[in-house]
Amino acid sequence: MAKTDLLQGTLDLLVLRILALGPNHGWGISNRIRQMSKDGLTASQGSLYPSLHRLELGGYVVSEMTPSENNRKARVYKLTAAGRRHLEAETENWEQFVVSMKRILQGA
Repeated sequence: MAKTDLLQGTLDLLVLRILALGPNHGWGISNRIRQMSKDGLTASQGSLYPSLHRLELGGYVVSEMTPSENNRKARVYKLTAAGRRHLEAETENWEQFVVSMKRILQGA
Protein backbone atom coordinates (compact mmCIF):
# COMPACT_ATOMS: atom_id res chain seq x y z
CA MET A 1 0.00 0.00 0.00
CA ALA A 2 1.35 3.45 -0.88
CA LYS A 3 1.98 5.88 1.95
CA THR A 4 -0.91 8.26 2.34
CA ASP A 5 -0.94 11.90 3.35
CA LEU A 6 -3.30 12.50 6.26
CA LEU A 7 -6.14 14.99 6.30
CA GLN A 8 -6.21 17.44 9.23
CA GLY A 9 -9.16 15.91 11.12
CA THR A 10 -7.91 12.40 10.51
CA LEU A 11 -4.48 13.24 11.88
CA ASP A 12 -6.01 14.76 15.01
CA LEU A 13 -7.95 11.53 15.58
CA LEU A 14 -4.84 9.40 15.07
CA VAL A 15 -2.81 11.56 17.47
CA LEU A 16 -5.49 11.19 20.14
CA ARG A 17 -5.52 7.42 19.58
CA ILE A 18 -1.75 7.19 19.95
CA LEU A 19 -1.83 9.29 23.12
CA ALA A 20 -4.56 7.02 24.53
CA LEU A 21 -1.79 4.40 24.66
CA GLY A 22 0.27 6.69 26.91
CA PRO A 23 2.22 9.97 26.94
CA ASN A 24 4.56 10.48 24.00
CA HIS A 25 6.67 13.10 22.23
CA GLY A 26 6.20 14.28 18.66
CA TRP A 27 8.70 11.94 17.03
CA GLY A 28 7.30 9.02 19.02
CA ILE A 29 3.74 9.82 17.91
CA SER A 30 4.81 10.03 14.28
CA ASN A 31 6.75 6.78 14.55
CA ARG A 32 3.83 5.00 16.24
CA ILE A 33 1.41 6.08 13.49
CA ARG A 34 3.81 4.65 10.91
CA GLN A 35 4.29 1.42 12.89
CA MET A 36 0.62 0.80 13.68
CA SER A 37 -0.37 1.43 10.05
CA LYS A 38 2.38 -0.96 8.90
CA ASP A 39 4.02 1.90 6.98
CA GLY A 40 0.73 2.80 5.28
CA LEU A 41 0.44 6.24 6.91
CA THR A 42 2.97 8.91 7.74
CA ALA A 43 2.65 12.17 9.64
CA SER A 44 5.14 14.84 8.65
CA GLN A 45 6.44 17.26 11.25
CA GLY A 46 4.80 20.05 9.26
CA SER A 47 1.41 18.43 9.88
CA LEU A 48 1.97 16.76 13.24
CA TYR A 49 3.02 19.77 15.32
CA PRO A 50 0.15 22.00 14.16
CA SER A 51 -2.19 19.11 15.02
CA LEU A 52 -0.68 18.81 18.50
CA HIS A 53 -0.98 22.57 18.94
CA ARG A 54 -4.68 22.52 17.91
CA LEU A 55 -5.37 19.63 20.28
CA GLU A 56 -3.60 21.42 23.11
CA LEU A 57 -5.52 24.65 22.49
CA GLY A 58 -8.74 22.61 22.50
CA GLY A 59 -7.89 21.13 25.89
CA TYR A 60 -7.63 17.59 24.51
CA VAL A 61 -3.92 17.21 25.31
CA VAL A 62 -1.46 18.81 27.70
CA SER A 63 2.29 18.96 27.31
CA GLU A 64 5.36 19.42 29.45
CA MET A 65 9.07 19.60 28.84
CA THR A 66 10.88 16.57 30.23
CA PRO A 67 14.47 15.33 30.01
CA SER A 68 15.04 12.73 27.30
CA GLU A 69 17.37 9.72 27.32
CA ASN A 70 20.26 11.82 26.00
CA ASN A 71 19.81 14.65 28.57
CA ARG A 72 18.04 16.92 26.12
CA LYS A 73 14.60 18.38 26.68
CA ALA A 74 11.62 16.87 24.88
CA ARG A 75 8.00 18.04 24.91
CA VAL A 76 5.82 15.13 25.99
CA TYR A 77 2.09 15.16 25.23
CA LYS A 78 -0.58 13.51 27.37
CA LEU A 79 -4.27 12.91 26.69
CA THR A 80 -6.72 14.73 28.99
CA ALA A 81 -10.13 13.48 30.13
CA ALA A 82 -11.71 15.82 27.55
CA GLY A 83 -9.36 14.34 24.95
CA ARG A 84 -10.48 10.83 25.83
CA ARG A 85 -14.15 11.82 25.44
CA HIS A 86 -13.36 13.57 22.14
CA LEU A 87 -11.52 10.47 20.91
CA GLU A 88 -14.55 8.29 21.65
CA ALA A 89 -16.95 10.66 19.87
CA GLU A 90 -14.70 11.15 16.84
CA THR A 91 -14.04 7.41 16.57
CA GLU A 92 -17.79 6.82 16.39
CA ASN A 93 -18.13 9.57 13.75
CA TRP A 94 -15.27 8.05 11.74
CA GLU A 95 -16.82 4.58 11.86
CA GLN A 96 -20.12 5.98 10.55
CA PHE A 97 -18.23 7.82 7.80
CA VAL A 98 -16.46 4.61 6.75
CA VAL A 99 -19.77 2.74 6.48
CA SER A 100 -21.22 5.54 4.33
CA MET A 101 -18.15 5.60 2.07
CA LYS A 102 -18.31 1.82 1.62
CA ARG A 103 -21.96 2.02 0.63
CA ILE A 104 -21.19 4.61 -2.01
CA LEU A 105 -18.04 2.93 -3.32
CA GLN A 106 -19.72 -0.45 -3.52
CA GLY A 107 -22.78 1.07 -5.20
CA ALA A 108 -25.25 -0.08 -2.55
